[in-house]
Amino acid sequence: MPDAKVLLEPAAIKRISRLELRARHIVDGYLSGMHRSPYFGQSVEFRQHREYVPGDDLRNVDWKVWAKQDRHYIKQYEEDANLRCTLLVDVSASMNYASGPLSKYEYAASAAAAIAYLLLKQQDAVACVTFADAIRARVQSRTRHSHLDAVVRALAEQSPAEKTSLFEILRDVAEHDPRRGMIVLLSDLFVEREGLFKGLKLLRQRGHDLLVLHVLADDELDFTFTGPTRFEGLETADFLNCNPRALREGYLEALHQYLAEIRRGCAQNAVDYRQVRTSEPLDAALAALLASRANRRRPA
Repeated sequence: MPDAKVLLEPAAIKRISRLELRARHIVDGYLSGMHRSPYFGQSVEFRQHREYVPGDDLRNVDWKVWAKQDRHYIKQYEEDANLRCTLLVDVSASMNYASGPLSKYEYAASAAAAIAYLLLKQQDAVACVTFADAIRARVQSRTRHSHLDAVVRALAEQSPAEKTSLFEILRDVAEHDPRRGMIVLLSDLFVEREGLFKGLKLLRQRGHDLLVLHVLADDELDFTFTGPTRFEGLETADFLNCNPRALREGYLEALHQYLAEIRRGCAQNAVDYRQVRTSEPLDAALAALLASRANRRRPA
């Protein structure tokens, strides 16, 4: 069980505190925002025009401009909105694996705590759900900075166990709160892929902005084992005694196919995806993630 006192590293948090986590898609705010959203919505404050492209809503065409210039332009507006973010953290038994100072779960919990810190600092709303075969803990959405204590406590109290049944979890999240927001999934994704993609598609259909942090250990990605080794399942009673050198080529080929399938499934469902190693410094991983999202233009 991770220590709540070490889930937030002060040095790392200081380096990333200037970054803001922004959703690429417009979200429904339910509190008066403390920051101006950089994305476009249907508020009364006009921001700019852009040229019409096929598929745009004709209700947003500026017909006065068309009458003067004989060209179609779309009116875009600026809105105040608080981001609503739900952190989904995998606490299944496979997350217990560690090949360095942090297990996959400890790394995911630290990343979730850091994201919660950033969001609460900019007065956005944060909820947190931990899950394995079922939801283990649910922290309701709040905006107060003191809410970080509840999030960190929920993460620190978990001990990974059981298998992951991800589709049922994602469906529960979709039905629990119909308001659109951002959902961050932190998991090793050792799940049945059809259910994963079905769940992601459901959330996207409900209008949520999705980000997947795929947390894996170096051993899982590099398979550098040497000498006779006994591999034991964390979520099953299976085991395998073998010479890992004889398995490495086949393992890496299967791994690359699996990762390609995950990336492809996320891309097809318009889900932001980032793979992280547990050896990667947490602040560097989050800084790269947030920078890439900030620089990515939202599709018109």
